[in-house]
Amino acid sequence: MGSPFETEVVELHGHPVTYHLMGQGPAVLLVHGITSSSRTWHSVMPALAERHTVIAPDLLGHGRSAKPRGDYSLGAYASGIRDLLAVLGIERVTVVGHSLGGGIAMQFAYQFPERLERLVLVDSGGLGNEVHIVLRAATLPGAELVMPLLFNSYARSAGRAINRALAKVGIRGSADVQGVAEGLDSLADAHARRAFVHTARSVIDPMGQRIDARDRLYLSENVPTLLVWGERDRIIPVAHGQEAHSLMPHSRFEVFESAGHFPFNHEPRRFVSVLEEFIASTEPATLDEGVIEEMLRRGPVRSAA
Repeated sequence: MGSPFETEVVELHGHPVTYHLMGQGPAVLLVHGITSSSRTWHSVMPALAERHTVIAPDLLGHGRSAKPRGDYSLGAYASGIRDLLAVLGIERVTVVGHSLGGGIAMQFAYQFPERLERLVLVDSGGLGNEVHIVLRAATLPGAELVMPLLFNSYARSAGRAINRALAKVGIRGSADVQGVAEGLDSLADAHARRAFVHTARSVIDPMGQRIDARDRLYLSENVPTLLVWGERDRIIPVAHGQEAHSLMPHSRFEVFESAGHFPFNHEPRRFVSVLEEFIASTEPATLDEGVIEEMLRRGPVRSAA
């Protein structure tokens, strides 16, 4: 029997896209963050696949998928996910997005509401200005010229040095160090570095996150929504999740007190349990044009306070 993590490849618009597909049942799509890949979900995929069809792609510019010179905006990523689901014959999904993947998940929900059953945001981008200084620095002019010096083969082999460097900028804990170190390792490839810079600059500038979904969160009113956050996240603060929860009608908010930016790897069993309970206890969204039009015309419901 082969490994459950064997990858499959499909060609979309002339570019190979790598993904994992396992299990049977209601579909759950796992969307990773910047510099990461589908392997970030390995600690939770087998358990989720016991009751669900799990799809975990490597986004374009990441992992083993193609890294073309092209569009790395949130809209392009959301369209790419829609195209992958269409090729796989999967009509509707619960979308789980981590970090940048959370921004992509929200964009997918906005662009393709008819394909969305539930929305799960994990330490998500796009919900406030603050973001770690390392990501802001990557958007500075000339960053692409400096990165080859930082991510050469010698630097990548110095695991202890990487761990010490991450600790100095506030990134501690085995799940966070492993997750970030895997991302740094991927930047040894010139095409991956180019995709990283284009992706980062599409959502971040030296002042912080410049894509902000908070003015549209009221549109989640009829979408079952779960927010999961590591309380010790030093990349995107938990306050972003708390505010989003207050702005998203009927959303649920789960804080992993001892986790950082990768709560699903810090406590995988708890994460699977929380996600499965959320799916089992909620009905899939059914959004048609009439419902969306009514919400847009009404706008956000203002608090009486």
